[in-house]
Amino acid sequence: MKKALTALAIGLCIVAAATAQVKSGPIVDKVIYTVSMDQSLAMKDIVEGKGDVFFQAVPANILRTLSETDKAKLDIYAVPSGSWSLMLNPIPNKAPYTWTKTDGTTEFNAFAIREVRYALNWLINRKKLIDEILLGDGDPMFTPMTPGQPGTYRYNLIASKLGMTATGNERKAIADIDAAMTAASNLPENKGKLVKKGAFWQYAGKDVSIKFLIRVDDPNGRLPAGRYIADQIEKAGIKVERLEWDRSKASTLAYYSNPADLSWHMYTEGWGAGATRAWWDVTVSQMYAPYYGYMAGGADPANWNYTNARIDELGQKGMNGQFLTEEDYWAGNLEATELGIKDACRVYLASQLDKFVANKARFNSRMAYGLGDGLNGWSITTADVKPDSSGKKVLRVIQYSARGSIFMSSWDPIGIDGYSDVYSNAIANAVSEKAVFESPSDAKDTPLRIKYDVKSVKAAPVILASGSLGGTIPVPATAEYYDSASKAWKAVGAGKTTAVSATAPYIGGKWHNGEAITVADMRYALAFQYEWANQDGAADKYFDDAYASMYKPQLDTCKGFVYNKDGSVTSYVDYYFAPEMLRTGTTVAAYGADVKAGNPGGQVTVSWEVTEALALMVAEGAKSGTTYSFTASDAITEVDVVAPKCVADIKAKLEDMVAKNYVPASLKGFVTPAQAVQRYRATLAFIAKYGHAFVSNGPFLISNIDSTTNSVTLDAFRDYPYKSDYWPKYFRQQITQIDNVKAPTTPSKKVDAVFEISASSFVYPDTATVPLSSKAKVELRLQLPDGSEKIYAAKYQKPGSFKATIPAKDLAALRSGQAYTVVVISSFATEAPSVVPTSLVLF
Repeated sequence: MKKALTALAIGLCIVAAATAQVKSGPIVDKVIYTVSMDQSLAMKDIVEGKGDVFFQAVPANILRTLSETDKAKLDIYAVPSGSWSLMLNPIPNKAPYTWTKTDGTTEFNAFAIREVRYALNWLINRKKLIDEILLGDGDPMFTPMTPGQPGTYRYNLIASKLGMTATGNERKAIADIDAAMTAASNLPENKGKLVKKGAFWQYAGKDVSIKFLIRVDDPNGRLPAGRYIADQIEKAGIKVERLEWDRSKASTLAYYSNPADLSWHMYTEGWGAGATRAWWDVTVSQMYAPYYGYMAGGADPANWNYTNARIDELGQKGMNGQFLTEEDYWAGNLEATELGIKDACRVYLASQLDKFVANKARFNSRMAYGLGDGLNGWSITTADVKPDSSGKKVLRVIQYSARGSIFMSSWDPIGIDGYSDVYSNAIANAVSEKAVFESPSDAKDTPLRIKYDVKSVKAAPVILASGSLGGTIPVPATAEYYDSASKAWKAVGAGKTTAVSATAPYIGGKWHNGEAITVADMRYALAFQYEWANQDGAADKYFDDAYASMYKPQLDTCKGFVYNKDGSVTSYVDYYFAPEMLRTGTTVAAYGADVKAGNPGGQVTVSWEVTEALALMVAEGAKSGTTYSFTASDAITEVDVVAPKCVADIKAKLEDMVAKNYVPASLKGFVTPAQAVQRYRATLAFIAKYGHAFVSNGPFLISNIDSTTNSVTLDAFRDYPYKSDYWPKYFRQQITQIDNVKAPTTPSKKVDAVFEISASSFVYPDTATVPLSSKAKVELRLQLPDGSEKIYAAKYQKPGSFKATIPAKDLAALRSGQAYTVVVISSFATEAPSVVPTSLVLF
């Protein structure tokens, strides 16, 4: 009997232990973020087990200093996720290329000449940057689309069509710049003022020069790259004032100052991919379209702004699903990209094969990571480390900051500038969730906090006489929208039709303050967008121009919303993503069924009472007397939910809302004063406990912020709708990898061109590979000058070996001596494919 009881007890313990492991929320119990000011020391700490994962990519020259013994202690995540670019200030972007500043001085801006900007593509030897600075860990980059990622090769063919090469052509570039400057000197306004004296151009007796912001806090990357580029520009007769500054000083000037001050002309940008993408229309807008706010002037009406109406038009059509066919979609996005390349106000240089490192012994399994963006919020959610002596699993994350700070940008959950640095994003993306996301393993649009059946999505898009997208799906007369002028929900009325309808409930859960997420949260978020994106009269205090530039175009496509009795929302929207119904459905469903009010392009979400307190502080004033805004500015303070002074004002505003039994206009009739006060008190209790107002909805909450040590601690949030093992299982899948493509050495029009392809597969997120089986599909795509392509299926030879053939009869139609791009693609099914471009030149 004793043995039986013992066995029963052991069995119960095993069941209890197994049950305890599968909790709601993330796997680990706590995450501690710390900062290192030295990348070598940070990596050493990971090797020695003092930290678990280094959340920034390790430069190749540092990684190569490790011994084989130390390398064996690391789990390396190698991802083509980083990129470098140059942002230019083109003011006034028209002849005679001069600008008179507020102090009365007139300066000539060489980068106001499009031809000078465009010539940088030939002046810079991208291969030199990759070979000598990145030590081979990268690829030449001419567009914002990362080479080798799904859906990018069509964009990257544009550069080849324009004659751009990895090595550039210094002689051509210098000649083109000199010709453009000479033409400018012959303009009547510049005659006798713009002259070339010796090796350099002068204007009004002073050297024509550019102020070049070079990131000194990237000593192994953008600092040497910037110095090389400065030397190249001076070869073209333009002086360079090298401003070697850190991120805070350089980026503040580049992104938030008025280009009219002419305090900068060029900036060395560094980018993380931000997501693993299958579609790149968002990137077209982000990196080339002025309306998005990432070009010179930042779309701030107080500044001089770079403009390009055609890129804006095409970018907004892509972002807001306004193309009727897949052919139109590609034509519009490729045209916008080519215009961006040619206008050259942002010039791309190189992509980086980023290598992130983790201590192998500390982990029970590999983390999820973006195949196109590396370590991200999903890495934190799926991290599984060994428990400490108390049985708790604590993940220790090290971030690199040359200034020793992770508080680089405002933690503004509403405006377009909030959480704009990698440090805050690394934390926020583990704390906040939006309704849908792009999967790190296959780049698909994936429902996260909504549920819907893609088969139930209705689509009937048409192009209207005005040229805009519409549809024939009837919109119920009782469908609602929020009218910002009257501050009330109104019925759309009879006779409305739309392109797409989709229904989805929000997957509940709770906010980090313990309050339930309800339909009221969805109503508030949508109404807030209508309120702050629409200007109702010149004196409207509830309007933000930069915010409106992002939200107004998409709100204009919304025809109405039905809030169903079962808690779901049916959204009626003139949005149609022609290439894929899955993306159409997720996007439209999320229009009405999301609780995210701001942070366009990001995923930061806060509860409605925090958003409302911030809105009242911006529009009506704060207790401290500080003037707040949702837009960064030298004269106004941007809201920040973790900055002590702003948090004190949020607290005071919430207390005032309690005293007044305040209910936001958009929630009147849906939330009682008592319910609203309960929310305010819950958030006040949260602020009292944690010292900040970042009340969000993700798998972690921020439990401590120590600005003295620059550390942030996250605690697992267990009132979360998914179990800890859900996402690791969901992301796990088999993925192909093209290892080598052997093109024919001397291809001829008279003989078939045979390509030998070596490929393998692995089970994500693991790294062990096996030769690719016959179950995979491998194909070769020949890119033709008219933009079309011919597709050839590769034949399976043996495990890991495939052969693709372009028949001689097809080669006969091609031109001898011309380089043709050939793209090899492999996949099993619908996962992210492996994509490798190569070239073919016929003799």
